[in-house]
Amino acid sequence: MAKFSRVEVINQVIAQGLVPLAYFPDLELMKKIITASYEGGSRLFEFTNRGDNAVWIFVDLVKHFQKEIPDLILGAGSIVDPGTASLYLSSGANFIVGSIFNPEIARVCNRRKVAYMPGCSTATEVSMAEEYGVEIAKIFPGESAGGPGFVKSILGPTPWTRVMITGGVEDNPENITAWFKAGVTAVGMGSNLFKKAWIDAGDYGKITATVASVLKWIRQARGEKTEYHLEHMAIYPTDEASAPEIAKWYADTFNMKAKEGNSSYFIEGQTGARFEIVKTAAPDKVHIAIWVSDFEDAVAELKAKGIELEDNAHITPTFKSVYLKNPDPTGIRIHIYWRKI
Repeated sequence: MAKFSRVEVINQVIAQGLVPLAYFPDLELMKKIITASYEGGSRLFEFTNRGDNAVWIFVDLVKHFQKEIPDLILGAGSIVDPGTASLYLSSGANFIVGSIFNPEIARVCNRRKVAYMPGCSTATEVSMAEEYGVEIAKIFPGESAGGPGFVKSILGPTPWTRVMITGGVEDNPENITAWFKAGVTAVGMGSNLFKKAWIDAGDYGKITATVASVLKWIRQARGEKTEYHLEHMAIYPTDEASAPEIAKWYADTFNMKAKEGNSSYFIEGQTGARFEIVKTAAPDKVHIAIWVSDFEDAVAELKAKGIELEDNAHITPTFKSVYLKNPDPTGIRIHIYWRKI
């Protein structure tokens, strides 16, 4: 059954604006492709049902990523009949995408509270899909249906409609911008994200970089600015109390959970708010961590403001961080970072 609710899936599609999609008959290759996409910033992936015994590959992918990347939202695409939809839903699909609209699939998905994004190519089909509870209609094939101009025409009389374009979406900022300026909620991309030459060469870094670029172009097309959020505060051990002692005191005193990591403990409350206890003592008594939506953009913005950063930035596919060279006016050290959330 689905791990993520329909609301969670729809909100994630809206938030990132991209649904990567692919099918290859090789399980290990699919694992690498999906991982590369995730490392580029996409929490969603559509596995397209396009080969014999494809569902069994999907089953193994679900098992693998539930363990390796538990926040990845896997769905199934190219679903055109309710029987196949039910098979994928029972195998763990978190959303269903189709090249056509099938009312019976809508009923199956509604019974399981799973998002259904069917293929539509006319205003009537989009409207009918919405009557069956569809939140995001897939315009397919996008370019053949009329391109960005068609999207504008669809949304004109029904501005509440949400559409995802698949077909005719290219990996360049001009094309991405044209679609989003026309009003699409999201784009589905396959061959332009997972190019044969890259896969043949085993160059999965190209996939990661392209996914990251597309997500950035989407944010820019939407006019979204870099977000900065206060994420947590960190305190350091002293001669009087070690990090484990501090963590235990907070956990016991306030009924919180203490989670140990490699270099620190995180103390979490029921609301999800948290703070850090660093294991290694330092001259600083405290630092403040600021989460940013785009690490590279944040670094550029800070430098443009004359803010100097330390040289020892820590960069991994799922975590990027750097400290400001100088503290804030009160002497508190500031740490900016990005992590997958």
